[in-house]
Amino acid sequence: MTVSTAIARLNAADPDFARHLDHLLSWESVSDDAVNQRVLDIIKSVRERGDAALVEFTQRFDGVDAKSIDDLILGRERLELALTRISAAQREALETAANRVRSYHERQKQDSWQYTEADGTVLGQKVTPLDRAGLYVPGGKASYPSSVLMNAIPAKVAGVGEVVMVVPTPRGEINELVLAAACIAGVDRVFTVGGAQAVAALAYGTESVPQVDKIVGPGNIYVATAKRHVFGQVGIDMIAGPSEILVVCDGQTDPGWIAMDLFSQAEHDEDAQAILVSPDAAFLDRVAASIDKLLPTMERAEIIEKSINGRGALIQVRDMQQAIEVANRIAPEHLELSVADPQAWLPQIRHAGAIFMGRHTSEALGDYCAGPNHVLPTSGTARFSSPLGVYDFQKRSSIIFCSEQGASELGHTASVLARGESLTAHARSAEYRILNEKGN
Repeated sequence: MTVSTAIARLNAADPDFARHLDHLLSWESVSDDAVNQRVLDIIKSVRERGDAALVEFTQRFDGVDAKSIDDLILGRERLELALTRISAAQREALETAANRVRSYHERQKQDSWQYTEADGTVLGQKVTPLDRAGLYVPGGKASYPSSVLMNAIPAKVAGVGEVVMVVPTPRGEINELVLAAACIAGVDRVFTVGGAQAVAALAYGTESVPQVDKIVGPGNIYVATAKRHVFGQVGIDMIAGPSEILVVCDGQTDPGWIAMDLFSQAEHDEDAQAILVSPDAAFLDRVAASIDKLLPTMERAEIIEKSINGRGALIQVRDMQQAIEVANRIAPEHLELSVADPQAWLPQIRHAGAIFMGRHTSEALGDYCAGPNHVLPTSGTARFSSPLGVYDFQKRSSIIFCSEQGASELGHTASVLARGESLTAHARSAEYRILNEKGN
């Protein structure tokens, strides 16, 4: 196998830099008409035919010889069996990662609060966990037990009553690590279905699959399209694009380390994006050389090559200040600050899903076991979105408890505003509670 890279080289001093950068970052995740229609047909079928549709689609798309929905349900005992089938080292790694993820997310949990005003009126917020969450997990050989931990544990920390996992098993391939992760994370029920049909089942419910309040977890274009269509019926986490990494380096980190950091995202798929920004042109050359040297040693070399050549870049900037400006412009999913004093630059970072500080903090640690969530905003959406967290599995209700005096005082204000909007019933409803004006 012959692999070679021709990674793009950009310079922020180039008059056309902004245009070239926009072209590099552009990503269209909208499904084509054919995919869209297939997904709509699948959702309609699942809504109308329930379990029977799930069995049929699983037979057709996954090649699973299922006679009934019972063949697609894994009980808690099967998850516990998976724990015995993985190696001791794998179990220890899963438990270590789970403990770290749980510890981090416990600090995110929000509590209800109230305060009392001088007139006795009580205002506040009641925080309540979702009743049930659905977790989509990719299946088969390309499966991700780390995603199980990252999605299920925050839900459990939030207090979600039931976590339902769907995972396809193409040709009957079951990944024991995924099931073991589900056991450790506290998943309550597992259905071995996938694709748009699994999303539809979670959103609308079937005879066997319970309807959930929110669907989280990554999937292919059919899963993403289905999540778009069921949003509103249920909540969703996000519509994620290809994985991204942006490394900002002052030129003093080992170029081999940086090359491998770029590979760590490029190996996900051909559309993943890996970008290095540095003011040191000679360092960019050394990283390019390391890329060429290390690429043939990688198991997923062909995928990395296509990703690096298609969407990767080495960007030269004037100085570190401009490097930070470029980083904020890109708003990456993963940002590595591979510099001498990352804390000094942190206050200037405005847009990033996760920030990896210093030369020794590889993005890969965040994917698996550092603790923060690896479900992150992509495609520039870090400008307005956040990582998945406990707060995604909690909802907030406002609390308003007026005293007699408070209702009277607020009634005057509400009356003026309501009459200004020509909503007389609103006004009179408030006015009835104004002291000495009852019955007006």
